[in-house]
Amino acid sequence: MEAVVAIVALIFVLFVALGAYATVKVVGAAKRGVDRTVAQARRTVEDSTLRAKTFAQPGPQGEIAQLRLSLRTSMRATQDALHAGVTEDESLKESLALFERLSAHGHELDGELKRLEREPDRNRLTERLPSLRERTEQITKSADALRWAARDRAQRFGNDDLDSLSTQIDMEAGALRHWTTEPSSAGTSSDPSSAGVSGPSVGASGPSAGMPGPPGAASARAPEPAAGQTPPPASWPAAPPVPADQQTWPESPESRMAEEPTRAAIDPPVQRQAYPWEKKPRPESTT
Repeated sequence: MEAVVAIVALIFVLFVALGAYATVKVVGAAKRGVDRTVAQARRTVEDSTLRAKTFAQPGPQGEIAQLRLSLRTSMRATQDALHAGVTEDESLKESLALFERLSAHGHELDGELKRLEREPDRNRLTERLPSLRERTEQITKSADALRWAARDRAQRFGNDDLDSLSTQIDMEAGALRHWTTEPSSAGTSSDPSSAGVSGPSVGASGPSAGMPGPPGAASARAPEPAAGQTPPPASWPAAPPVPADQQTWPESPESRMAEEPTRAAIDPPVQRQAYPWEKKPRPESTT
């Protein structure tokens, strides 16, 4: 029984501790949200006030308000850019550390400018303005350099990734359209059978090529034409006589029919030889 009571008490204590932890976390998150909202509202009000002073108060006070406004705007934009980029690029942590050191000088300058806004001595403000303007330009220039370097780095990485992705997509599209690839050269493949085919031989002239000429043709040659005269065209050689038994022209159907012996339309019956082991055929009965 005591063990059951101890277990129940332990469970109760655990639930109380868990509830207290959750309550603290919720209250802390709500407090941070409220502080963030209040800080943003205060910053918006201060920026609006500084813009109003820039246009409403000419002279040193208006210029000091303009310096504060440009300093705050540049530092806030750089802070947002570095905090947004450090989550994706770990190499920006060093840049963020440098910005924290620059922010210390920026807050110091902003506090000094804020105190000088209530300075009634205009002559003293006029004397301090050149040094304040120089410090403000130096700080804003450094902040702008960090911000634009971080943005250029992110843009470069984005362009490299886009180029690589475009190359991969082009390769994949070409692989999908494999049937559209043209052969390297249309004339590379030649027909091997055409390699042995050649034109008529130089020594052959017309249909008389390969045929024996008439007797004495080799010894009898045409007289050479005189210089400046056009030789007459050569005449076709006469065909040699071919014996009748070696004639190559096809014979006519009439001569072929005349030479073939006449045969009967129906062949006569042939008497088949009878063997002793065969049965004798029965005579046909008419009854």
